Order: sequence, then structure tokens, then C-alpha cells
Amino acid sequence: MIFIHSVTSDEYPDQINNPINSHENQPDKPEEACGVFGIYAPGENVAKLTYFGLYALQHRGQESAGIATFEGTQVHLHKDMGLVSQVFNESILDQLPGSLAVGHTRYSTTGSSRKVNAQPAVLETRLGSLALAHNGNLVNTVQLRQELLENKCNLVTTTDSEMIAFAIAEAINAGADWLEGAIQAFHRCQGAFSLVIGTPNGVMGVRDPNGIRPLVIGTLAGNPVRYVLASETCGLDIIGAEYLRDVEPGELVWITEEGLASYHWSQQPQRKLCIFEMIYFARPDSVMHNESLYSYRMRLGHQLAKESFVDADIVFGVPDSGIPAAIGFSQASGVAYAEGLIKNRYVGRTFIQPTQTMRESGIRMKLNPLKDVLAGKRVIIVDDSIVRGTTSRKLVKTLREAGAVEVHMRISSPPVTHPCFYGIDTDSQDQLIAATKSVAEIAKQLEVDSLAYLSWEGMLEATREDTNSFCSACFTGDYPVAIPEQVKRSKLSLEKVVV
Repeated sequence: MIFIHSVTSDEYPDQINNPINSHENQPDKPEEACGVFGIYAPGENVAKLTYFGLYALQHRGQESAGIATFEGTQVHLHKDMGLVSQVFNESILDQLPGSLAVGHTRYSTTGSSRKVNAQPAVLETRLGSLALAHNGNLVNTVQLRQELLENKCNLVTTTDSEMIAFAIAEAINAGADWLEGAIQAFHRCQGAFSLVIGTPNGVMGVRDPNGIRPLVIGTLAGNPVRYVLASETCGLDIIGAEYLRDVEPGELVWITEEGLASYHWSQQPQRKLCIFEMIYFARPDSVMHNESLYSYRMRLGHQLAKESFVDADIVFGVPDSGIPAAIGFSQASGVAYAEGLIKNRYVGRTFIQPTQTMRESGIRMKLNPLKDVLAGKRVIIVDDSIVRGTTSRKLVKTLREAGAVEVHMRISSPPVTHPCFYGIDTDSQDQLIAATKSVAEIAKQLEVDSLAYLSWEGMLEATREDTNSFCSACFTGDYPVAIPEQVKRSKLSLEKVVV
């Protein structure tokens, strides 16, 4: 039985058609898909622990949030549009009892931004309910959806996540157990998927054979030890869980009252972690490869300074994601580090559209320049990426108006020339500024005195890992999972760009 505590209608319109999300107003950043969280901890307040885990993963998606808890065979579900802190309160969390939980915070990539598409996706099966939370994007959704519809599956959303849940349910209803049914379904899925799946028997954590999106395992102290799953280690830290290890590419971990069991469901895993997770998406305090991402991003700044030094008075980063690289640039170059921009960290996603007058006067909701720091200075501004160029141009204009006499821009990643099909919301290729313009042309459009990107080789070498173990398709067009032509045509419209 499923108890759904959120029964309100879709409060927000489809934001794809909302003017606030037009190309003009979207940031020069790719947007992440989702954050997932799961916990098996009988005797603990799993709903509240999941709430805090999602709170730490809020940066991965700000459109909707949801938690499903299992109390024996009963599922309690609450999900809605908004930030984690807006969707949940003490009263709602008290209505989510159980011994295990699955949580999700979402940015839409497949499926529009509406409550019906919020996760976890919950379905009934022969063996009881399942609740699925998904980070990533399938590339064979057209084929999979057609197969499910032919088998009379009642799809109610437009998400690929629901399709994965239905594929599992199909296998289970045909006679498979939880593990067999899940593995059968995963073999039908192509693309990126890091999953947390709740069942009456336990919680699964799963990664696709390439491990494109991250998923980690943590432990809660006690007897017996309890296990936690999260997209990043920051989701473990907030509840006092200790990082154990990553879920491996092509691995399924099954957490039950007997502990944690591991199954390698893919016979040919090949690690291809999204490099943008390290450059930008994941929080800087999250740990990958036994170090914080803050350290990696500082090394990107070191390498950037070696490759593209320019004489200037101060260097600073675009808050917050450009700051570690800017500090690294300062350390390697000797150019003094300063804060040139202040970020309003309490600004979330707004559904109120600024007036035309406000836009023309340069509404500054998120970043404001420090005029006394910038006046009369030659400045280097460091950012992690440029996607469209619209926001960057406005930012450069703001710096000049604040008194900067020279503005040099440095980017701690290579030019983004290709769209992502694995769970990052990027435009079609013709909307990516680096796919249609040279670096010199981009510099002219942004109105900077100079512009330089980090080299592809420098970006990968700074990982200090096997450089072949990362997906960098957004910079090269070399996609590790083949993209069906129908899907490819929707975003990929130009010749392949050579890095």
C-alpha cells in the first residue's frame, strides 16, 4: 500500500515555456540533473536523515524534491515542486515512518519541470512497491518507451526514470525476484544512470557500466552497521556517515538486514566518470579519488596560469565555482588574489520575471561588484566554463562599469563544443558559443581584453588519474555510449570540433 502525503496539483507551469528560463536569462553554466540518496537504518529516523542528505545535495537540482519511506510493505511518499526546505517540514517528515528511505532532488533534463515528474517514482509490483530515484539520462528512451507501451505499461510521466521503474516491474511481474528483475531491466537501459531503489526488502544502489554519474556508499556507526547511498560524499558528511567506497561502474549493491552485498551485473564495465562532475557540478568539499574536489580545482588554476599567464593587478573567481581555480591561478602566477564579486547566497530559483526596465538597468540578483576593489585595476576573472556567453558578457560589462581598466577572462576547462546526452541540461550545439566561434571571436563578443581556456590535456592530467577513465564528450564529441540518430539530431547539428 502506498500512502501519498502530497496531493496538491501542479503548482507551477511548465517552466520550459516560462520567460525567466529563456536563453537570454539562462546562466552560462550547464545544469546538473539530480541528486539521489538512500538509507537502510532500522531504528533511526530515516526520513529526517534523508531530508538532511538531500539538503546537502541541493546544488544538484532545485526544481523538485521527494522522499519515499518503507514501513514493512507500506510506502509513505511525499514529493513536490521547490527546494528541499520548501517541500518538507517537521510535520511532513513525521508522516514518513519506516526503516529505509529513498530521496531525490531534481533538475529536469528528460521530462518537463512539473510535479508529476518529481521523484522518487513509485510503482506496485508482484513483490510489493518499489521507489526509484535516478541521476542521469538514458539515450534509448524512444525505443524503451515504445516497448513498454506495447506491453500495456501505463506510463504517467515523461521521464526516463519512470521507464526504468516500469522495466523492473515488468521483469518482476513476469516471475523474477528483486535482483533478477532489476538486472534484467538494466540490460535494457543505455546511457547514464546512477540509481537508488527502495523495496520492502532493502535498498539497491546501481551505476551504469560507464559510471558516468557518481554514487557513493557510507556507513552509520552502530551494531549492526547501517548503510547510506548518496550522489556525493557531502550527502554522507551532513548526517555523520563515514565514506566507505564508490559504487563501481556496472555494480549493484543490495542493502538488507543481512548487510551489504555486491553484484557486478555488467560484464564489461569501463569507467567514464563525467569530468564536469569534478570541474563544476559536485560540491568542492565532496571527495573523489581520495581528495576533495577543491584540491583538484585549485590544480586546474595552477595549470591555467602556466598555460595562459597575463600580467594583472588582481585575480578573482566567479563565485562560487570559479574561486578554487582562481586561488590556484594566484598561487601559480603570483598575481594577488582578491574578491571582486560578492554573491547573494540566499537567492534561489525565482518564478518572478524581472520587468524590462529592471533588465535594462542591469538587475543583479546574484552577483554584485566591489567597486573599490576593482577601480583602476587590471583584473583576471576566472570561471569554470562558458556555455552560451550571455551572462559572461553582462558580467564583463559590470566589471568595466565598476572601474576595471582591463578585464582578462580565464576558463578552467576547455571550450564546450558539444551537448551532453547523459544527464546534463545543455542546449543544442548551435547554441553553444564555442561550437560556432573561435576563441578570438568569443573574446570579441564578451568584450574582454583577452580570453583563454584550459587545454583538454591539462584538464585531464590535473586529475592525477587514468586520463581515459573520464567522459569529456562535451569538449570533444567522443561519446562513450552511442547516441541513436534520432536523439543525436535533436541536439547535434554541427561538424565535429577538434580540441
